[in-house]
Amino acid sequence: MPSPTRPAPARLSAGRRALPWIGLAVLAGLITAGLWPRPLPVEAAAVTRGPLVVTVDDEGMTRVRHRHVVTSPVGGLLRRIDWKAGAEVIAGQTVLAVIESAAGDFLDSRLQAQAEARVRAAGAAREAALAQRDRAAAASRLATTELERSRRLRAERVISAQELDAVQLRAEAATQDLRAAEFAGQVAAFELQQAEAVAARGTPGAPPAPLVITAPVSGRLLRVFQESSRVVPAGFPLLEVGDPTDLEVRIEVLSRDGVAVRPGARVILEQWGGPEPLAARVRLVEPSAFTKISALGVEEQRVYVIADLTDPPERRPTLGDSYRVEARIVVWEGPAVLQVPAGALFRRQGVTQAYVVADGRARLRTITAGRSNGLRTEVVDGLREGEPVIVYPGDQVAEGRTVRTLAVGAP
Repeated sequence: MPSPTRPAPARLSAGRRALPWIGLAVLAGLITAGLWPRPLPVEAAAVTRGPLVVTVDDEGMTRVRHRHVVTSPVGGLLRRIDWKAGAEVIAGQTVLAVIESAAGDFLDSRLQAQAEARVRAAGAAREAALAQRDRAAAASRLATTELERSRRLRAERVISAQELDAVQLRAEAATQDLRAAEFAGQVAAFELQQAEAVAARGTPGAPPAPLVITAPVSGRLLRVFQESSRVVPAGFPLLEVGDPTDLEVRIEVLSRDGVAVRPGARVILEQWGGPEPLAARVRLVEPSAFTKISALGVEEQRVYVIADLTDPPERRPTLGDSYRVEARIVVWEGPAVLQVPAGALFRRQGVTQAYVVADGRARLRTITAGRSNGLRTEVVDGLREGEPVIVYPGDQVAEGRTVRTLAVGAP
């Protein structure tokens, strides 16, 4: 019986000699795979087109637009004032204070002549205020009619949205002027009444009746300066009266930001305590700034921006005088603006650049940036709509680096 065939010793020795080389090749492959650069994970957002609003954001404070401080027209003993802040008053009917004067405080011939002259002046001022009120009422009716006509024309696409906004602004200004004229008429009537009461004190045989002070305007008591009974001189402040539904907002902004604010600019009021923001319009940017020390001890030049609330009082029934609000003043806005997140842009060697993801690699792109609101920035040139850009690129991102995007979209 023949013996079994055995492998040649030469073949076995050759296989054993190849094993170390195979192991080294596998090890080298593993090391190469471990050291091979992996795609860098980055966050990306798409270049989008949509509305962009640029605002100046700062704190503001509400205040009653038309207020009147009631003072004592003559010296005497002030009776105790039982009114409290917030009480509702009616012009010419609600008795606010009563002042008792001694007989020696009556007017002599010289003071009597002055009092009669003040009566005539107050009467003329009242007539002028009534004429101004009638003029403001006519202007308000005309502005309202023009606004209704413009709205119909806008619905038919005859006029542009900008023209409608201008007409609406004129109508709002006319309404505010009418309210101011009505307030001035009430104050003029109150001044005439007080002047007549003072002049009557010098009439021969007039009884030493107390001087009754009624409400100058309809509204509510804002403050009571003197509540207890005491002797007061002429001109002593007693109460402050106003209409808390007729509010304006005083916004304190940096002077360099106030330069960009224009009368008529739209204002968005937030963090006032209600569920929805309130709308307002800039009426005035005060021409004089002032110096204020910030919380960090830095001197800042600031200026007041005055804005009128345009929302009806029903939307803000609990908002009162001297309430804090967060104001966003719109200085520029566009309906269809090509934009990217502000974190995708950076400055290098005096130019604005961004990284675009193309074929899995980061590509450096030089762009021309426009306006920015801190979150989104307008792109004038250099990017196309829909292109993914890297947001907040780190030091590891470079031209041609392979990347792996974690998210693509508008943040």
